[in-house]
Amino acid sequence: MSVGVAVPGSSVITPSKWTEPGREKTRDPFVHHRFELGGAGRAAVRAIAPGFGFDGFGECVYMRGYSRRMPVRAPETFQRQEAWPDTVLRVVDGVFSIRKDHYKKQRLPWDEGYWQAQAAGMAEAIARMEFLPPGRGLFAMGSDYVYQRGAMALYNCAAISLSDLPHDLGWVMDVLMCGVGCGIEVTPESVAMCWPAGHRRVYAVPDSREGWVERQVLLLRSYCEGSNPVEFDYGGVRPEGAELLGMGGYSAGPDPLRQLHERTREVCERYLRGEYGPTRLKADLANILGCCVVMGNVRRSAEILIGQMSDPEFLDLKNYDKHPERAQWGWISNNSVALETPEDFVAMPEIAARIRANGEPGFINRVAIQKFGRFGREMPDKARLINPCAELPLEHAEVCNLSEVFATRCRDDAALFRAMRYATLYCSTVSLLPTHRAETNNVVARNRRIGVSISGIAEWREEIGMARMTRLLRDGYKVVRGENARLAVEAGVPPSIRVTTVKPSGSISQLAGVSSGMHFPIYKYALRRMRAGRQLPICAVLKAAGYHYQPDPDEPEKTLVFDFPIDQGKARKAADVSVWEQALLLTALQREW
Repeated sequence: MSVGVAVPGSSVITPSKWTEPGREKTRDPFVHHRFELGGAGRAAVRAIAPGFGFDGFGECVYMRGYSRRMPVRAPETFQRQEAWPDTVLRVVDGVFSIRKDHYKKQRLPWDEGYWQAQAAGMAEAIARMEFLPPGRGLFAMGSDYVYQRGAMALYNCAAISLSDLPHDLGWVMDVLMCGVGCGIEVTPESVAMCWPAGHRRVYAVPDSREGWVERQVLLLRSYCEGSNPVEFDYGGVRPEGAELLGMGGYSAGPDPLRQLHERTREVCERYLRGEYGPTRLKADLANILGCCVVMGNVRRSAEILIGQMSDPEFLDLKNYDKHPERAQWGWISNNSVALETPEDFVAMPEIAARIRANGEPGFINRVAIQKFGRFGREMPDKARLINPCAELPLEHAEVCNLSEVFATRCRDDAALFRAMRYATLYCSTVSLLPTHRAETNNVVARNRRIGVSISGIAEWREEIGMARMTRLLRDGYKVVRGENARLAVEAGVPPSIRVTTVKPSGSISQLAGVSSGMHFPIYKYALRRMRAGRQLPICAVLKAAGYHYQPDPDEPEKTLVFDFPIDQGKARKAADVSVWEQALLLTALQREW
């Protein structure tokens, strides 16, 4: 129970709404109606030999990041880690539980036999890695966390434009702690702030994700509204290394949150003293949130800051000669300017000079985002923002979920199109489940934005040639559009405003052993490195197997780095592919997919 702590000159605070006695037990679940794949389908999945890529490196990535601890069920008497078939079955049960729950709550027809057949087909496609959900989906789909708290942990991408700082930065922290990458627009409009005044109040920090977000919002409001100064008691936060039963992983203890609060005070007070402007205030507050969540051990935070070409304060955010203190947290985000006016495009040489100097800021074409969906095809879109990898446009407070199809893992064209349909079914189903944020649900209900992606494109083109690949992309897009529209009609929701993308891909393509997105590998043979927390069981396994490792230089007491020699496959290495050939491939993907 969160209680106020009495100190001289302070008042006692009422308990936090997030940790009132019994709240966790009485939380109304988001998913009431569950689905379970039948015995024959489950047996078929367990009979499929896992085909992890890159000579076992893919399996190590899976065990480090996506294999969950399984609940103890009879006749077992101990908790064990998931194997690949366990993960596949959990994910498939979760997907069709969400769809079944939506149909039941909306009083729509539900044909159990039909959906059992669909679930069996999806399970086989995932087990063979013909397509895969995103990493968020492999880890969280079908978990009690999603059933109880909604869809946020299943989304890849989010974006917001900062205006009401306490509310909007609370939203950013919330989605980051659910594992969602976030685009954040920071503009030079002034922010009203004043020094907190009155009796000091001390709040206990609840040991929950919601509690951490709530306390950060409370601290920001003390500066934005000039309310009572606040302090925090961190004694109720579980210690470093304790297991996190909801999101999974291990606690980083209270230190990341304590450091976030200290940095927040420093940033707000420097702004009040006039040491820098509103863009710097917003950027620093957003970046220190990302650093906290990285240390908080949920996953590596992903942020991108979006600014204006005419804002010199934004353009210099990565100039650490000018702002050396920003090096402590500026690394957490990419930075890009939005091109929107004719003057913005004319000023491109200035951005090019900065890119030559330190690689940033990048740029996004907001005119193209709002006018075109695919190259040469007008598809009006209200989106002004992007996700951290910039493959998806997003509106304010919007989220999007992705999936990946691996064409070279599909036996023939029929298997490829079937994988595309299942990837579409996965993404379209996620958008049926609300998140715990009302402002986000409002946008998702209108747009249903999804992104069916393709990875391994470099080797796919090498195998079948450009002409044939172009035809398959063109036909595949029709498959995805048609399946999404059919599912939308059946579920009684609008079709998705956008349905396809090519994401740069992270570790999911490594599971399947293919190149990421459309990227050509830098080398045919490479030494891939994988970071793993010392407490993870896979560390002992890799040590015993003789893999070379060393302590992570940034956090040697907590993290090890393992080396894996791998063969990148049939794709040509990037040095053998001209920039013009790569640009033509990109143009073809934008036009056909």
